Amino acid sequence: MKHLKRILIAFSIVTIVLLLALIPLQQIAAPAPLFENMAAAPVNEVRALWVVRETMTSPEAVEKLVKQANANGFNTLIVQVRGRGDAYYNARWEPRATLLETQPDDFDPLALTIKEAHAAGIKVHAWINTYLVADAATLPKSPNHAMYKHPEWLAVPRGIANELYRGDPKAPNYRDTLVSYAQNNKEELEGIFFSPAHPGVKEQIYNLWIDITERYDIDGLHFDYIRYPNRQFDYSRTSLDRFRAELEKTMPAEDRKRMAEAATNDALAYVNAYPDRYSQFQRDQVTDLVERVYQGVKARKPDAIVSAAVFANDKDAFEARCQDWKLWLKRGILDAVCPMAYTEETDTFTRQIEVAVGARGNNQVWAGIGSWKIPVVSTLEKISAAREKGAQGFILFSYDAAVRPSDVNPNSDYLNRVHEALEAK
Repeated sequence: MKHLKRILIAFSIVTIVLLLALIPLQQIAAPAPLFENMAAAPVNEVRALWVVRETMTSPEAVEKLVKQANANGFNTLIVQVRGRGDAYYNARWEPRATLLETQPDDFDPLALTIKEAHAAGIKVHAWINTYLVADAATLPKSPNHAMYKHPEWLAVPRGIANELYRGDPKAPNYRDTLVSYAQNNKEELEGIFFSPAHPGVKEQIYNLWIDITERYDIDGLHFDYIRYPNRQFDYSRTSLDRFRAELEKTMPAEDRKRMAEAATNDALAYVNAYPDRYSQFQRDQVTDLVERVYQGVKARKPDAIVSAAVFANDKDAFEARCQDWKLWLKRGILDAVCPMAYTEETDTFTRQIEVAVGARGNNQVWAGIGSWKIPVVSTLEKISAAREKGAQGFILFSYDAAVRPSDVNPNSDYLNRVHEALEAK
């Protein structure tokens, strides 16, 4: 009986071997790659991750970030150190972020990120939200926040410009009116914004950039929200008065008298009469800050890269956001432009990156990909398209989304799958 059992086992093994021999080799080889025909990477390709401030809240989270980036082939981390007028570093100019309340006072998220990342051969860029300074739904806790100390710095929407022009910015109802507007228009407005035209805002932003440049061993600095929120902004008193003063320098006496009379009843008289010139005035405010910051950084750290996340639709950026990023590239006041091409459609993405590459001059284009809402294969398609169009790198938004489960990332392994596909031969 035992002999018969051995014969049956041997027969079964032989049968299995013969059946396997009949299966084509490609069917038992490694699974097909997730994305085929990947375009070749450019020399020194920037493979970056945008890292949202919630990750910068503990030493453990920072260490995990660097470990994940290193394991998955990313060579650049763009870490958010200023989210809403607060600091995820030891700042001199703004209050420490509320999310760091449970951490020791000596915990410096930016310093630790730089230390850990540089040890792993990864570059670190400090990401700064420029004009967006508060969420309307969750107002800042610190009394030292600029929103409370300098309400006159806040951007004002057109619809309540006349009301606030004659109001006192230090009065509680002034700020409350702006908060209410933001809360009631949250579909079109991310929160409370600074006025790009206010000299105090210009100085504040410049100072914090220079502070980071001088005290941290950063590889670059990154503008975000370097724009107006939409065409309803900014009609604050300072912006209107500065525009009026600029016009009056060249305005004939008769026109000056006529406009002055109109302005006694309508604070918007000048911008209504000269809308195109006001739009250009607004674009100039943003461009002037970019240029001043760029020159200040380069004077102190010539090798630091100054980059900016911009609206990928260049027409919308120019007309609705007063963000003239093509001019920044032309004037050489930006080292790298990062179009936030967050569309799900690869064809649209490709066109937007092509426009940026066409405008870059001697500068770089890092393609911003909205990976949080698209499957891995779509991200890979866009990386390949960006390479084909001549981009020097890509940035995934965001690290935080890539390490937590979602409909497009059920196993929280997004970065690993991207890495495996890019490294596949």
